[in-house]
Amino acid sequence: MQKGNIGVTTENIFPVIKKFLYSDHEIFLRELVSNAVDATQKLRTLANCGEYNGNIDGLKVAVKVDKDAKTLTVTDNGIGMTAEDVDKYINQIAFSGAEEFLNKYKENANAIIGHFGLGFYSAFMVSKKVEIRSLSYKEGAKPVLWSCDGSPEYSMEEIEKAERGTEITLYIDDEDAEFLEQARIESLLKKYCRFLPVPVVFGKEQEWKDGKYVDTDKDKVINNTAPIWMKKPAELKDEDYIHFYHELYPGQDDPLFWIHLNVDLPFTLTGILFFPKIKNNFEVNKNRIQLYCNQVFVTDTVEGVVPDFLMLLQGVIDSPDIPLNVSRSYLQSDSSVKKIATYITKKVSSRLEDIFKNTRSDFEEKWDDIKIFIEYGMLTDEKFCEAAMKFALLKDTEGKHYTFDEYKTLIQPEQTDKEGNLIYLYATDKVGQYNYVKTAADKGYNVLLMDGQLDSHFIQLLEGKFEKSHFTRVDGDVIENLIQKETKKDVNLSAQERGTLTSVFSTQIPKVEGSNFIVSFEALSESDRPIIITQNEYMRRMKEMAAMQSGMSFYGELPDSYNLIVNVEHPLIAKIKEIALKDLSADVQPIDDEIIAKNGEIEGIRNSVKENEQLSDEQHKEIDNLEAQVKADREKLEKLISDYASKQPLVGQLIDLALLSNGLLRGEDLSKFISRSISLL
Repeated sequence: MQKGNIGVTTENIFPVIKKFLYSDHEIFLRELVSNAVDATQKLRTLANCGEYNGNIDGLKVAVKVDKDAKTLTVTDNGIGMTAEDVDKYINQIAFSGAEEFLNKYKENANAIIGHFGLGFYSAFMVSKKVEIRSLSYKEGAKPVLWSCDGSPEYSMEEIEKAERGTEITLYIDDEDAEFLEQARIESLLKKYCRFLPVPVVFGKEQEWKDGKYVDTDKDKVINNTAPIWMKKPAELKDEDYIHFYHELYPGQDDPLFWIHLNVDLPFTLTGILFFPKIKNNFEVNKNRIQLYCNQVFVTDTVEGVVPDFLMLLQGVIDSPDIPLNVSRSYLQSDSSVKKIATYITKKVSSRLEDIFKNTRSDFEEKWDDIKIFIEYGMLTDEKFCEAAMKFALLKDTEGKHYTFDEYKTLIQPEQTDKEGNLIYLYATDKVGQYNYVKTAADKGYNVLLMDGQLDSHFIQLLEGKFEKSHFTRVDGDVIENLIQKETKKDVNLSAQERGTLTSVFSTQIPKVEGSNFIVSFEALSESDRPIIITQNEYMRRMKEMAAMQSGMSFYGELPDSYNLIVNVEHPLIAKIKEIALKDLSADVQPIDDEIIAKNGEIEGIRNSVKENEQLSDEQHKEIDNLEAQVKADREKLEKLISDYASKQPLVGQLIDLALLSNGLLRGEDLSKFISRSISLL
């Protein structure tokens, strides 16, 4: 029997492994199975080269759990090892500088294992003892048993072993008993090994018999040894891609379409990316794309490999140029990884352009599902944005699709304002904003439907890309103001009349929680509605964007601001105006005169003070007294007009109709409106 110390320069590697690798301890199984697969692949290579003439049928890896013995065993029938091989590959661990090693890598288990070739030694994260039994493929080789109890000391001796290959037995620590559970091991094998190129056997297939599941004689192979991303696209049909998608993501709808990645230079990369249907809220899910290295699962955290906007995709990427034991910092800094990200972006944009050109009708049919990918990409990746300008679409409220150039040509004759700006009208809810859309259509204008989760941001992007262009929601103002073709018609109201009518309408607006209303007057046509409610474009956009990103909470907390526009040319408003001014004139005039006089006194006191001088305390008191009187007069005037307006059912009816058309009339106010409507009928 040979005994000795493992060739390490640290005093004891095993406490380091247990302490600093523990957070990632499940990867031990990936490492051992990957090594076993490598052993079988090397034997196949030797056979293909004529250096091994034995039988290579039935190459496989087997994993077995013995809960009673508290062991987990990984067995392969690959090339095996001689005593010299064990001494070279197991007993000599080539790294030095313990302090530097610990300081640099203690936070990253994968970096330690990958950097120092410690794949096998990850077994000691969960074991109190590890044994290797191996018989090399070489003629005349003697089988060997290597054993280590978690100290630098090991023993190695010849044993009896008839079958070629390697068997590694882990005596699991009590605190890691989870790795003696069948379900736990099976889940890890499916996570890390489901697409390995050699069959991985774990237990037996089961069948239902006598009211329960029982084992059969057939081995249970947990992996697909020939995943479709390793095949050429020409060999595959649509059904193959869809079947594979459901293998990856059971229970989901069929993907919209997919992109098969296959490149040899300047790096090797294969994979398939799927465009899934996104049903509900927009969310960048970091765990949709799986990264593999030669069919071994590495991670599903692929930031750096895949551009951020493509995190919405699903699928697999396999590249031997990305190490199996890869760290996040590696992904973010490696030049090969950056080239891969650039290639994927280019491939995705090229594929989308091909679909658009070759099957535009199919592209348009799927537009509502894929536009979130495209808009997000255009917002976050400038190169993708440049490419997408050729195939990104705009959809109008009639359901028709246009490229950017097509739509510009469509609206330029009618929707260019007097300043030469091209006005893109849009709706976010074609049902809720129906009246505004219809008004625009009656003027000969086209209205886009921008109801996506990213559209408020996307609109700003397009405004920056399009020259002399502006997007405005169709309910942002009266249509004459949205696309100004000529000078606005003046509203013929004196200051006193405007003030009186403002109070007539403003005092009758029901309280809408979280909303403010500003009354204004426009001289529209008689055929336009008597009262129109619009929402400030800028503030509304800010609130919408605040709902999606941090740092804009100030806007999100502001109330919704609405304009209640009174059309003074409408016959009903003209009637209200005439009667109100006539009925209120005698009572309003004296109070208005008082307010004007007192404001004049205040102004006179302020003007009496010479430049660089300050008001005296007595003057301050006098101004305060006058301002209090003005305030009281205004409140008196407001109450007078409010009491009058409350007895004019037509005023409340027209306001409520405008609120109702905007979905702002609810609860008790809606009930009152219905009762009033019945009484007016």
